Amino acid sequence: MAEIAFWCSVALVAYAYFGYPCGLWLLARVRRRPAPPAPAPGWTPRVSFIVTAHDEAARIREKIENTLAQEYPADALEVIVASDCSTDGTDAIVRAYEPRVRLVRLARRQGKEAAQQQAIASASGEILVFSDVATALRPDGVATLVAEFADPSVGCASSVDRFVDGQGRASGEGAYVRYEMWLRGLESRVNSLVGLSGSFFAARREVCARFAADRQSDFHTLLSAVDMGLRGVLATRSAGYYRNIADERREFQRKVRTVVRGLHVLWSSRGLLNPLRHGLFAWQLASHKLCRWLVPHAMAVALVASAALALTSPLYAALLALQGAFYAAALAGARTGAPALRIPAYLLVANLGVLLAWVRFLRGERIAMWSPSERLAALPPAAGR
Repeated sequence: MAEIAFWCSVALVAYAYFGYPCGLWLLARVRRRPAPPAPAPGWTPRVSFIVTAHDEAARIREKIENTLAQEYPADALEVIVASDCSTDGTDAIVRAYEPRVRLVRLARRQGKEAAQQQAIASASGEILVFSDVATALRPDGVATLVAEFADPSVGCASSVDRFVDGQGRASGEGAYVRYEMWLRGLESRVNSLVGLSGSFFAARREVCARFAADRQSDFHTLLSAVDMGLRGVLATRSAGYYRNIADERREFQRKVRTVVRGLHVLWSSRGLLNPLRHGLFAWQLASHKLCRWLVPHAMAVALVASAALALTSPLYAALLALQGAFYAAALAGARTGAPALRIPAYLLVANLGVLLAWVRFLRGERIAMWSPSERLAALPPAAGR
């Protein structure tokens, strides 16, 4: 039984990180969706651009200026700032931009999704774009994202995540971000995305009608679109730029909260895991989300099982030593920040966060309250960089 547990755990980890991407890559060779239709000349559907803010006086002006500089017809672009009961002067800064920018304010703090939901109720656009304060866009960011909706099968679209330095130059994104963007590209070509970038994404108005204040907006929006027979795509020409986080410890807690909320959304939409009804997407959802979130459990089982088997087997003793070396390297990387140990350190910290998220989810925690990201404000790189 220990051997079965060990090899099943190893297989799950390998499948989550390598098997699923390889399966998608093979599918992409034989199953590629037809090229989407190009937007008709002059096709500029009305867009409502929604920015959610809580006590963002230090960054909201730069975000508004970046948004108003978008190369999209001004008469077709409505800009709404949804203030989650800000108390630091954010609202006064936003009002100074009226009538080009409209303020929607919650009377009491209720969380990011509640603020977004109130903004949706007052929005007039047929395409709704959502963006965080700390995310900067190139001048064509909105236009290239909205262009994806010329395809009637598209219900929502996600930008590409990009890191930049303080001068707006493209910076090291990290192996994980590059891996995730590559994986999303495969998903988009084969069928549908499984998740959206919460910092910059868009959806049709009818998809947003299913918005829920207690559910993670980016993940829930994608699942709502699929449930309506639509799909999510990666807008490869549209990117959201942001700088590295200001506090690693707070970022870890943010990631834990994100997974807790993701588990809640997945549980509430578990019917989408039924392959008899949702076919290929059910496999994608189980592989990309559920299997990935089960990896820390598999890692723990593999460690315990190999420790038990190592007492009588040289093979499992060697495998236990290999795991020990990985964890030692990960701990050293987490403490020193050594570039050569960045990947094992990230995998360890990320999976510890997922494990903690499971504990909180199983305790019944449902996190609705939202705190702004501690990421520093970014400047998008100039065209051609």
